[in-house]
Amino acid sequence: MSFKFLYYKKVKSTNDVAIREIKKNCHSGVIVADKQSKGRGRYGNKWISYKGNIFISIYFRIKKKISINKLNKLNSVLIKKALSEIIKKKITIKLPNDLLINKKKFAGILQETLVKNNVKYIIIGIGINLIKNPIIKNYPTTNLLKETKMRISKKKLIKAVFKQFEKNQKKFALHA
Repeated sequence: MSFKFLYYKKVKSTNDVAIREIKKNCHSGVIVADKQSKGRGRYGNKWISYKGNIFISIYFRIKKKISINKLNKLNSVLIKKALSEIIKKKITIKLPNDLLINKKKFAGILQETLVKNNVKYIIIGIGINLIKNPIIKNYPTTNLLKETKMRISKKKLIKAVFKQFEKNQKKFALHA
């Protein structure tokens, strides 16, 4: 499967761009943006999108019978694995969609599915607090710069995440 890569300076939401691309018959792709004005999390919550952080959506066709819970777990594990290749800190998964360092959230995943022409698609929106994190009452957050004391390349992190999905797509992709 070949992925179409699209880069934007600013979008409302990378998942919204992915939905638009699917509706235009692009079956798989990676959307990267420097800034989101209306990033979202689960249950309609807002994902606070500070410039300098990572906002990416990966989308592709999936097998119809795969469960969303299985996808949640698999996607979290793949993203954790990718980040662990670069970050030498213990990363934990708080199911269904948060990644933590030192019990503080630094990344979130928003999965959405879409059916078009009887084909099911998964859109995996990934937000990573690279250099700045929001302050959320009763929910500790952090960023990778604060936790690692290193400036981590956006390009390197995005490439590592994509590589994990590319390597493991046979587990859930249609026509992998």
